[in-house]
Amino acid sequence: MSAEASAPGKAILVGEHAVVYGMPAIALPLSSIRAKAAYRQTTSPLTLIAEDLARPPLMIDADDTISSVPLARMAALTMQHFGLKSLPGEIRIRSDIPIASGLGSGAAVSAAIGRAIAQLHGEDMPAEALNRLVYEVEKQHHGTPSGIDNTVVVYEMPVYFVKGSSVEFIEVAAPLWILVADSGIAALTRDAVAGVRAQARLAPGPTARAFEEIGAIAIEARNCIEHGQSDRLGELMTANHRLLQALNVSSSELDNLVDAALDACALGAKLSGGGRGGNIIALVDEASASMVRQSLVEAGARQVMLTVAGEGPQIDNSD
Repeated sequence: MSAEASAPGKAILVGEHAVVYGMPAIALPLSSIRAKAAYRQTTSPLTLIAEDLARPPLMIDADDTISSVPLARMAALTMQHFGLKSLPGEIRIRSDIPIASGLGSGAAVSAAIGRAIAQLHGEDMPAEALNRLVYEVEKQHHGTPSGIDNTVVVYEMPVYFVKGSSVEFIEVAAPLWILVADSGIAALTRDAVAGVRAQARLAPGPTARAFEEIGAIAIEARNCIEHGQSDRLGELMTANHRLLQALNVSSSELDNLVDAALDACALGAKLSGGGRGGNIIALVDEASASMVRQSLVEAGARQVMLTVAGEGPQIDNSD
C-alpha cells in the first residue's frame, strides 16, 4: 500500500505578534502550496526521508518524544498518541512551502507526517488531536507560538483565532484574492517573537497600545470578510503593517514590497508572519492581480503566489 497525506501552508491576514498577547488574529490556508508525506508499508521500522532537506533517513524511536529533530518528534508523538511501540513503513516528505518564511512550513510538515502515520496505522486522526500534537512541535520551532499556524494548517479553513479560546471559522462573503510575495530572506519567527517580547518589557505602554490597535483591526477585518467589504479590508491590512513597523518586525525589503503592491493599486498590503524577512501579502481584485504581481516581481520578490480564499477551485501558480 502507498498513498499520500498533505497539509497546506498558511498566511496571517491580520493580527500577528499581538495574537501572542491575547489579541485576535485572522489566518488563511494557502491550499495551492502544500507539504506532502508519501507513505508506504514496509517490513522495516518506521523511517522518515526528508527529500528537501538533504539529510540522512530518520529511524523513528516511538519513545523519543523530546527529540531535537522536529520531524522525528512529530512522528514519535503521533505513535504515542496511538499507543504504538513500533510501526513498519516509510514516509517521504516533500514541501512546496518555503522554509523560514512565515508560511507555516513547519506546521504543515508536522501535520502531513501525523496524517501519514495515522493512515499507515489504519486509523483516523481527529483534527483536534492532530492540532494538539502539531502545536507541541511548534513550540520547538518557535518557543512560545500563538497556536495560529497549527490551527489554520490542520483545519484548512480561514480562522479567527484568540489564544486560549475555541477555534472560530470565518464565512467568506466574497472571494479574497491574495498575492503572497516571497522576499527571499529567511527569518525565524522565534527571533521576531523574542524581539517583540523585549520591546514590550522596555516600552510596555506603547507596545500594549500597538497590540490593542492590532486587535481592533482584526475584529473589524472579520466583519469586512463576512460582509464582502474588500476595500475596507485592504485599508485595515495596510494599517496593520504600519503598526508592525512600529514593533520593529518589518524590514526595508518588506516595506519595499508593500509599497510596490500599493503603488500598483493593491487594495492593501502588509508583511505576513513573524517579519524581518519572509513574505508580504497583498489584497487585490481580479482586474489588478496581474499588474500587482508584476510590480512585486520588479520590486525583487523571489516568488509571487496567488490564492483565493472563499472559492473552491485551486489556483495555478506556475509561470
